[in-house]
Amino acid sequence: MKKLILVLALVGLLLVPVACAKAPTPSPGPVPAPAPMPTPYPAPKITIAPEPAPPGRGVIVDQAGGMVMPSVAQDRLIVRTGDMLLEVNDVVKARDEVAGVAERLEGYVVSSQIFGEGEERRGWISIRVPNERFETALAEMRKLATRVKSESTSSQDVTEEYVDLQARLKNAEATEAQYLAILGKAEKVEELLMIYDALSRVRAEIEQIKGRMQYLERTTALSQITVSLEPVTTARPLGGWSATETFKSAVRGITVLGQWLVTVAIWVGIFVPIWGSLLGFILWRLRRRKAAAL
Repeated sequence: MKKLILVLALVGLLLVPVACAKAPTPSPGPVPAPAPMPTPYPAPKITIAPEPAPPGRGVIVDQAGGMVMPSVAQDRLIVRTGDMLLEVNDVVKARDEVAGVAERLEGYVVSSQIFGEGEERRGWISIRVPNERFETALAEMRKLATRVKSESTSSQDVTEEYVDLQARLKNAEATEAQYLAILGKAEKVEELLMIYDALSRVRAEIEQIKGRMQYLERTTALSQITVSLEPVTTARPLGGWSATETFKSAVRGITVLGQWLVTVAIWVGIFVPIWGSLLGFILWRLRRRKAAAL
């Protein structure tokens, strides 16, 4: 009788949501009525010592057992990002200097790229620095530029999502403990397989929740700054005309014209023989028809 009750309880846990559990349908045959479903275990309550709050992240549980958001005095999970467009004398040197700033502030380079040649060379670099050194990093970047063309920062509070993940994790771990308790009493192979399948799903959910929590912890501990780098533009005299720029434009125009002429020559060299042969064949056929008509 006890074994049958355990099996029916397991089926109920697998097929019916905890919030509105229903009794499973008994299998055919003269078997006793199933025992009532056990009351789901409540999610363990999370408590935090009174202010000042201990290091780390946590949530507060009020007197009624409800979960509330952390107070302002506690650490909140903030994702901070920054974007800067700097005008520099040497793009490659500035990229290396930005990487050096990240290293000095105990951060690291995420990725970088340099493209173009000569005076047209441009690039960008993305770094991560500790969240508490975000403003310091921005100030260091400004010192590397001859001119800051644009700068923007943004913040995203993900504390609510993190608290929700904590609650989901506690509930999933409580469900796992229930299955493990039932698994220790199961003897039949069918029961073991069913419990093992349910445990696999719960553990997959636990790993997914933990992965998301770790991602939020990493992204809030290290802020990301993306710095775009441009060379210093040539100063133009009043009136908007510059002999140097005009000469460069003329050279570029000659280059474009030469490329266009070479392209036309290639097309003509390939298609003239084909169309010439076809035209010669058509003229030959017309002459033969005219001669036959005479």
